[in-house]
Amino acid sequence: MRALRRFTVRAALPEALAPLGELVSNLRWSWHPPTLDVFASVEPELWHQVGEDPVRLLGEVSATRLDVLARDERFLDRMSAAHADLSHYLTESRWYQGLGPEMPAAIAYFSPEFGITEVLPQYSGGLGILAGDHLKTASDLAVPIVGVGLLYRSGYFSQSLTPDGWQQEHYPSLDPHGLPLSLLGDGAGTPVVVAVDLPDRRTLRAQIWQARVGRVTLLLLDSDIEANAPSERTVTDLLYGGGVEHRLMQELLLGVGGVRALRAWAATGQAAPEVYHTNEGHAGFLGLERIAELISQGLEFSEAHQAVRAGTVFTTHTPVPAGIDRFPRDMVRRFLRAACPTLPVEPVLDLGAESDPNIFNMAYMGLRLAQRCNGVSRLHGQVSREMFASLWPGFDVAELPITSVTNGVHVQTWLSRPAADFATREGVNLLAAPTAEAFSVLDRLTDAELWEMRRRMRSGLVGEARRRLRLSCLARGATEAELGWVEDALDPDVLTIGFARRVPSYKRLTLMLADTDRLKRLLLDPQRPLQLVIAGKAHPADDGGKKLIQEMVWFSDDPAVRHRIVFLPDYDMALARYLVAGCDVWLNNPLRPLEACGTSGMKAALNGCLNLSIRDGWWDELYDGENGWAIPTAGGVIDPMRRDELEATALYELIESTVAPMFYDRGADGVPSRWVSTIRRSVTSLGPHLLSSRMLRDYVEQLYLPAARASRRMTGDGHRGARSFAAWHGRVVSGWAAVRVAHVESSGARDTPQLGDALHLRAEVELGDLTPDDVEVQACTGRTATGEETLTDVTTHPMRYVGDGGSTHHFEIDVPLERAGAFGYTVRVVPRHELLSAPAELGLVAYP
Repeated sequence: MRALRRFTVRAALPEALAPLGELVSNLRWSWHPPTLDVFASVEPELWHQVGEDPVRLLGEVSATRLDVLARDERFLDRMSAAHADLSHYLTESRWYQGLGPEMPAAIAYFSPEFGITEVLPQYSGGLGILAGDHLKTASDLAVPIVGVGLLYRSGYFSQSLTPDGWQQEHYPSLDPHGLPLSLLGDGAGTPVVVAVDLPDRRTLRAQIWQARVGRVTLLLLDSDIEANAPSERTVTDLLYGGGVEHRLMQELLLGVGGVRALRAWAATGQAAPEVYHTNEGHAGFLGLERIAELISQGLEFSEAHQAVRAGTVFTTHTPVPAGIDRFPRDMVRRFLRAACPTLPVEPVLDLGAESDPNIFNMAYMGLRLAQRCNGVSRLHGQVSREMFASLWPGFDVAELPITSVTNGVHVQTWLSRPAADFATREGVNLLAAPTAEAFSVLDRLTDAELWEMRRRMRSGLVGEARRRLRLSCLARGATEAELGWVEDALDPDVLTIGFARRVPSYKRLTLMLADTDRLKRLLLDPQRPLQLVIAGKAHPADDGGKKLIQEMVWFSDDPAVRHRIVFLPDYDMALARYLVAGCDVWLNNPLRPLEACGTSGMKAALNGCLNLSIRDGWWDELYDGENGWAIPTAGGVIDPMRRDELEATALYELIESTVAPMFYDRGADGVPSRWVSTIRRSVTSLGPHLLSSRMLRDYVEQLYLPAARASRRMTGDGHRGARSFAAWHGRVVSGWAAVRVAHVESSGARDTPQLGDALHLRAEVELGDLTPDDVEVQACTGRTATGEETLTDVTTHPMRYVGDGGSTHHFEIDVPLERAGAFGYTVRVVPRHELLSAPAELGLVAYP
């Protein structure tokens, strides 16, 4: 019999246990082991039965047990210590408070998914896990971020396998009252509801759930309320589910409704955000709602647009155009007319314009609505500049205003318990935001101690893998009588390679199956065997990804190798923690350069797991030849099957000739000294760069603070800056067609120039109705290849204005010749204004 509705009934806590209620209501417990230990001691067996979920624990523990605990002095002391620690954590001064009064008072961080803990299943993969780590780190550093997302009543799907290995999706119904959430209420305690109008006189309403993530608040909008019609109640049903119109309504609610939710939140006494950070294009409509708000205050669209851009940061995670949300332009027009009726529709639609005139591109809108944009690794920044180069025609790719902040991971969440306990014993406080110096603690472990710690981590993974493997086999139709082999699946003393991630085709889950005979020989090698632990989900609509999973499952079902290779379904944060801690090698073999960053290998590296990866994403910039292994790429090979074959062969050879021999090369004490030495090198060289605290500091210093400064200059004194800049912008754009470099002449260099000489350049420039103050004339110098006119390794030199000659303006410069070899130059004109963040920002340039 199926329940009509599910909800949670909690036992009332005795007064002596009231601190438990405060501990469970703040998600800091998800990265604070001492608090988890308190919950574990409430009732240890039940703790494991509820999947180490504190909310379920307090919902299912008996009143009798609570009465016993209320009289247990040892338990009360542990609980009180954890509660006091939380109180101190929430109030003490931290890094951000030391930066001075110029810092933004609040920063809004919008994301379609947030991976805080598996208890709150509102994530699908790396984007959500990154967003969760971003919020946790903000809490640790006391950065005043408020997260904004959607509450999906069925979350992302749970995964199982059919008997023939095909992925099945299951969508459990979540009861928000059984989650660590509370409703946002107004002054009278009535739940706040925001509304977004839809076409055909419909209205989409949402209540707002709050999650306390340490010092940070996460707001989640939920449309499953009685005030909505049935079709609108289901808007927040599934993460990345539904058709095109369903997704558009989700993104309207996230962006437009999210800004309205922030207003309601600020009305409770919280600081209003000065900076808005869009984590991918899904939340891009937030900029339109902010523009509409400024228009209601008397600004023109162009003025409001510039004011909003100044305070907006846009992060793209997408390395391929196919990963971008694109909607029919007419559909967007219809929905925006209803949702934001005060906006001029056509200029708004132009924000999302791309090469196809019938399509509205969310990433293009995000880039045009944000003055500061970034990719998520150094290589991804370059890929993003190339992918979006059409927005800034005439500029070299390196000049485009897309920077990069390489992702990081939250150490306290992803460091294994044995490693964290060791650090604590050695006086390294990993419960605060760790510093780069924390990684030197590894020097206090002998090789034997470090190797034993790694073996404990591997044993933990083997035990969890066997448990999950048994459950998977039973779900696929096996009986207990057939599963005796599971007890011997995997071996805590065998080289263990992990591969776990989403399963789009470019991540190449099955690359390792390119030569199954060779893979079998590696798995079953009598002297140097290896074992593979694999996990991952394909998008429900991606049959190609499901086919890859099925191929992997078929191979792992082979009785000859099933004790050496396992596929574990339902990859989530809980399984990820076992994998990144227990594997010896983390395998990553995407098609370069299609991996934006790839943070799973970062988590593995922090635990002493060595990376074996294509040089893509973060590994491209941090691999140094000694801290892991780089799989050679065959990027110049056009035939994709041939490329896979070559790179798979390179992978096999690396494992066979380098990785496995190093792992099994043991000294008299049974310790592989070269392997342990490589672990030390990996942790100490990579660790400081992998910290999410480093990442967030980069965002604060390079993006948030400049955005806040720019926003204040735009909005201060009745938006005087926005009005002035918009007027200048309109005049420059409309007058740019008349800008021309009419003539350039050079002098001063001898026939055969030498280093130390100076090249005198003089340019005559026509500006039409613009003035020399509106532009910067630049001499661009660089190298040239033999027979080529293209400049490379370009340096720009601002030229000085020396007067006009009637219809032209004259500019000059002396350029020192500081590099030998083939040399070239040109002159160009770009817009100049103190509120521009980069010369290429407007996409306007004039060459001879």
